[in-house]
Amino acid sequence: MTEQLSEKDQQELLEKYDPEAGTRKLKGLTGVIAFVGLLAFSLFQLYTAIFGVFPAQIQRSVHLGFALGLIFLLFPATKGLRKTGKFKVAWYDAILAVLGAGVGAYWVANYETIVGGIGLITETDFYVGLLAVLLVLEATRRAVGLPITIIAGLFLLYGLYGSYLPGFLSHNGLTMERLVQTMYFTTEGILGTPLAVSSTFIFLFILFGSFLVRTGVGQYFNDLAVAIAGRSTGGPAKVAIFSSALQGTISGSSVANVVTSGSFTIPMMKKLGYKKEFAGAVEASASTGGQLMPPIMGAAAFLMVEFIGGGITYWDIAKAAMIPAVLYFTGIWIMTHFEAKRLGLRGLTKEEMPNRKEVFKKIYLLLPIVSVVFLLMSGITVMHAALYSIVLAILVGLFNRETRMGLKGIVLALAEGARMALSVAAATAAAGIIVGVVTKTGLGLKLANGLLDLAGGALLPSLFLTMIAALVLGMGSPTTANYVITSTIAAPALILLNVPDLSAHLFVFYFGIVADITPPVALAAFAAAGVAGGEPIRTGINSAKLAIAAFIIPYVFVLSPELLMIDAHWYEILWVVFTALSGMIAIGAGMIGFWMRKVFWFERILAAASGLLLIYPEGYSDMIGLGIFLLLFVLQLMWKRDKSHPEEMQALKA
Repeated sequence: MTEQLSEKDQQELLEKYDPEAGTRKLKGLTGVIAFVGLLAFSLFQLYTAIFGVFPAQIQRSVHLGFALGLIFLLFPATKGLRKTGKFKVAWYDAILAVLGAGVGAYWVANYETIVGGIGLITETDFYVGLLAVLLVLEATRRAVGLPITIIAGLFLLYGLYGSYLPGFLSHNGLTMERLVQTMYFTTEGILGTPLAVSSTFIFLFILFGSFLVRTGVGQYFNDLAVAIAGRSTGGPAKVAIFSSALQGTISGSSVANVVTSGSFTIPMMKKLGYKKEFAGAVEASASTGGQLMPPIMGAAAFLMVEFIGGGITYWDIAKAAMIPAVLYFTGIWIMTHFEAKRLGLRGLTKEEMPNRKEVFKKIYLLLPIVSVVFLLMSGITVMHAALYSIVLAILVGLFNRETRMGLKGIVLALAEGARMALSVAAATAAAGIIVGVVTKTGLGLKLANGLLDLAGGALLPSLFLTMIAALVLGMGSPTTANYVITSTIAAPALILLNVPDLSAHLFVFYFGIVADITPPVALAAFAAAGVAGGEPIRTGINSAKLAIAAFIIPYVFVLSPELLMIDAHWYEILWVVFTALSGMIAIGAGMIGFWMRKVFWFERILAAASGLLLIYPEGYSDMIGLGIFLLLFVLQLMWKRDKSHPEEMQALKA
């Protein structure tokens, strides 16, 4: 087997493409302070989960205070300082850390005074609020990246100077005082819904992921994937798909998933004969799709519960996302299978396989994830589901000496979980700025109406424009922030066209996620190219091609909500799944140029047309698509050029 990436190389790649990974490695007194801070952050969140959350402003401001203070301690001001200042905190960062913690504590110390102020703020309040806004922007830049920081800054400027803009974008304008008040002294800005979700549900599930990693679940996913799919045609590629789908349940980052899982799967694929760019693309597309995989989807899914409202539960969203997620991974699986057959690639040999008996002996490691599903289905609160699953993860770890967590392991898992949650807290705080401005200026409705006017009030053009907006906003932005922006601006336009709320929100959610593998800024694909040693843009193009399902499926569940199991009978769901899967086979054959044999150019056109007709949920289109599909299937069976022209197949493999 080709050499895997060392831990050092993995860390360098993570830091290059994922700002979240670029934390200082503190030692001495500052290291102790940072560690105690992280531990206290987790303990605070656990306390409120067990005994009940504090009033909204206090819960969220304390969460923010912890996050700001720790971000300035752990994240250097520039990328250059990540190496030179890796082990020490700059004097100005120490000041910013104290100010960040102080901003969070200000609400706790003055809660009754501020709440009783009847919407008025003092001069001190104003300067504290202004400081909070500036600290959030800087913390977001360090922990999340520049794109979302710039977007939040532009929205603030719009709030202040929007009155000077022409046409429908114009509004009365907000004074600096009113803007600051909205941003930090109401629950409509920084302390709004996004941070509320971060300070409750999201943190606990990140903590759950941290405990799962400690039990060795990440490595077990790889072993299980190899045991199940390793011997099949082009086995390592299918291993990558399977393991990344599982890894997505504990990782909220496409880039982190690519680097950790890809350092294992990409060398296997390259050794077997896959090109560098294709191997990287398989891992990137599968890892990105991990955030679409229920039951624990990306952090944005928790926000969706709050944004949609109307009594919708997290389980409703997870259940609705199940069939689209299966179709997504099936699409990638089909195309890697066709590519492996085209190149004549084998699976792993018996000697390269792990001992299946030993692997399946450890199946109990999946119990915590299974428990989440059952707990959510039972109607238990999301917070308690996460809590019980954390406890179960600790108990499961006791079964094996290698995975057993003592007090030290539990403490380290708590600290690591808090560190992983910092970027989410910053992203949701910045997202709150955007939501606050949108709410105060009425920009959401204005943009929704503007989008509808641009699309001529037609559904398909509106969907297309919404897709473009989500992809552009998602380039370089975390899924959470991207979803907040698009759900605030673009989703309302779709809802005005009578698209079900869940369909509209999942639509923007999907495209926000696949932005990670859509050139020109495809961070997950670039990270995969770094692991594979391939060309980044070409890897990104291959990733987008493999993930073609993600560009089609959202249109399907908008046009046919049966795919989300909304108000649908079981036979309607089965028919939609059958036609969609048939469509994915046809599209896969058309994209790769191989099915049971080489697919000729006219067959590729027919295959793509058949796939689109089958996936489009309408009676006549399904029938026509199915007819073309059956015709192609018969042609493939009857006319196997690979048997009569072996020299051509050799040329293909070259």
